[in-house]
Amino acid sequence: MTLRVGWYTTARGAGSRGMFEAVRDAIRAGTLDATFAFVFCNREPGEDETTDAFFEIVRAEGIPLVTLSSVRFRREHGGRRSRPGEPLPEWREAYDAEVARLVDVHAADIGVLAGYMLIFTASFVRAHRLLNLHPALPGGPTGTWREVIRDLIRSGARESGVMAHLAIPEVDMGPVASFCRYAVEASPPAEGVSDTDIEASPIFASIRAAGLRREAAFLVAALQAEAEGRRGQGGPLDLTAEVEARLAAS
Repeated sequence: MTLRVGWYTTARGAGSRGMFEAVRDAIRAGTLDATFAFVFCNREPGEDETTDAFFEIVRAEGIPLVTLSSVRFRREHGGRRSRPGEPLPEWREAYDAEVARLVDVHAADIGVLAGYMLIFTASFVRAHRLLNLHPALPGGPTGTWREVIRDLIRSGARESGVMAHLAIPEVDMGPVASFCRYAVEASPPAEGVSDTDIEASPIFASIRAAGLRREAAFLVAALQAEAEGRRGQGGPLDLTAEVEARLAAS
């Protein structure tokens, strides 16, 4: 089955654009049986030069581009900004309801959160199958990618990975659909070493590079598994071999 992918992004930088281009290129090469149903962005043309440049790429591909500025919507509805650790403000329900109205006409089989800087409301994630990437193995460190790498180093980890989990109302708690793993060589730092010093270390940079190198290939492999209807036997699907094969062929 050709998988219809909905792409959700704020398009702030090179990372999310790189993932989009990797999926696009795999579709072109015939190594991913998928198509873009739409691209949704919570910015509109004219808000940001980087985002506008991404819009040009999407338009050139003939992919339906759907935009709705979350900043403009919040201001028009007199809402406050979302705050970490607090319930989403009321305007977010109305915003996500409008997003759903705009994207649902394009009938995606699955959505990918690629640098999408908003947390979806419970009503939206219950109605849409959404994949989110996290730079760790199932059961591994949580938090931002910086926090994950610091935890790996402090614990002297010997492996890490990338996983794709389904979005649920409880943020970052959804079931893991698939993952890949790779080796790391992290030695616990001396007691009292600061987070700043850890982030300046060569091992921090090497772990970050190893993860980034695999993210796009992993996403392509995860989407191909979705297209083929593959599921893990009693747990998430291990895509390590497929990811490494895709990297070797690139």
